[in-house]
Amino acid sequence: MREERSDMSEDEDGGGGVEQKERWGSSHGGGCCGSAKSRGGVWTDPPPPFSDQVLENVLENVLQFLVCRRDRNAASLVCRSWYRAEAQSRGELFIGNCYAVSPRRATDRFHRVRSVVLKGKPRFADFSLVPLGWGAHFSPWASAMAAAYPWLERICLKRMSIADDDLSLLAFSFPFFKDLTLICCDGFGTPGLAVIAEKCRHLRVLDLIEAYLEEEEEDEVVDWISKFPQTTTSLETLGFDCVDSAVNFEALEALVARSPALRQLRVNHHVTVDQLFRLMVRAPQLTHLGTGSFGPPAALAPQGDVMEHEADLVSAFAASSFAEITADELKPVIHHCHNLQKFWVLDTVRDEGLQAVAATCKDLRELRVFPLNATEDSEGFVSDVGLAAISEGCRRLRSILYFCQQMTNKAVITMSKNCQELVVFRLCIMGRHLPDHHTKEPMDEGFGAIVMNCKKLTRLAVSGLLTDKAFGYIGKYGKSIRTLSVAFAGDSDVGLRYVLEGCPKLQKLEIRDSPFGDPALLSGIHQYYNMRFLWMNSCKLSIRGCKDVAQRLPRLVVEVIRDRPEADEETVEKLYMYRSLAGPRNDAPPFVKIL
Repeated sequence: MREERSDMSEDEDGGGGVEQKERWGSSHGGGCCGSAKSRGGVWTDPPPPFSDQVLENVLENVLQFLVCRRDRNAASLVCRSWYRAEAQSRGELFIGNCYAVSPRRATDRFHRVRSVVLKGKPRFADFSLVPLGWGAHFSPWASAMAAAYPWLERICLKRMSIADDDLSLLAFSFPFFKDLTLICCDGFGTPGLAVIAEKCRHLRVLDLIEAYLEEEEEDEVVDWISKFPQTTTSLETLGFDCVDSAVNFEALEALVARSPALRQLRVNHHVTVDQLFRLMVRAPQLTHLGTGSFGPPAALAPQGDVMEHEADLVSAFAASSFAEITADELKPVIHHCHNLQKFWVLDTVRDEGLQAVAATCKDLRELRVFPLNATEDSEGFVSDVGLAAISEGCRRLRSILYFCQQMTNKAVITMSKNCQELVVFRLCIMGRHLPDHHTKEPMDEGFGAIVMNCKKLTRLAVSGLLTDKAFGYIGKYGKSIRTLSVAFAGDSDVGLRYVLEGCPKLQKLEIRDSPFGDPALLSGIHQYYNMRFLWMNSCKLSIRGCKDVAQRLPRLVVEVIRDRPEADEETVEKLYMYRSLAGPRNDAPPFVKIL
């Protein structure tokens, strides 16, 4: 039953059952109310036929207070009446894999949805490891939702391919639409953004996060900022730092001025520091700011009061920047940000810049340090020194993503002791199989300390020189880990077996360039129905081992991806396995073979 229970959830990492309609057949008496019962030997009449409807009405009112997806999924498994009531009362739909369920099945089950979160490609698409044209098209979902959810207010898409026509359909289909968030999505351009800005009159959030807009000629770029209503807007979040084309700054400044509720603003690199200052003056209520450029501003007159006011503004918001800034440029700003909780930055700030952050930002909760150059042989600008400084100064840290070329066990162990509230720890040592920079030992003890001391850890990324011992630590102590990423690590198949047998809550497992083969893959047969997906890239898998998994787990979709025509047919370059109620997809490109 454990294998079967995991296969139903259309919106959750785990939980659910295979075909609930089959489980809740006529033998259940139409719901949780049974048939006639005996009281003292006397058989009473069955309940009136409308009792199920009354119960479902009551349940719908009660279930409105149940907000956790896992709790709602558990409630839907009680019986057929609870299943119906939960579906009728659900307002938020989360689908972690767009191929895990068909759009029609989702809309047929859930009728009152106002918010949808939909994810597409595997995460390794961010590293160009998923070939172009793989899939995850939003069009069938857009069409289904347009017909089924006229009251839809929010859509969040992640790693989906979206056309301008899809955005136009959303704008014309949902009159009360308020929130559009696109994360790592591609395929659309400024014409689609213009339709959203013009037609969605109640828009509160338009957030483009690491999206890849279509390349447009200069005469094809649409002035989408000018399309927002000329009256007071409801905007609370506006993020377009990933848009390459310039925006109409006068229109942007006017938009910010007539958006009194605006709290989060991220601009692209075409907005200069001087212009950024003008926006800050227009919106002193900002709490989050993404700076598109960073450098010495032109003279601002009068200098005295204006620059003092700028310092007051800086102390009130969280600054994040993907500009290539140095420590000397960062320090004058970061010293005013005592309330900073979230900080994303390029590694060009070096260890010295991170030390400045650690000295000032005592309430920091999330830190992401991205590489200026993400290649394996690049020069890393940050190291164990910066990580140790952050762990000493920012002890309330909950989440960290840290790209580097040099790391030590000592620095990682220090972080595990100082930041025991960590939920996310992603350390990406970009070079292959790099040991402790000082001792030249494997990084086993550092990652072992993280899983031992950080009891709330749910997401972990490991890299560097790691032996099976590190994976043994993860399997023994990482009982709450739900997402595990592995790069350039491991000794043998035993390491992966430790993880698959020891991490009961594991949902997402992604592995690249590691020595795991068929025995390691088959050691997780008992676990795959309970997981959302498994991705393995450049490992030691064979087509025979993948076929074995497909035969033993028929409800699992097993995709073998070949992006090199000359590749050996018996060798598996990329493996993507995921559970699905819809079965194999019908839009697979020629380089994808579904076993």
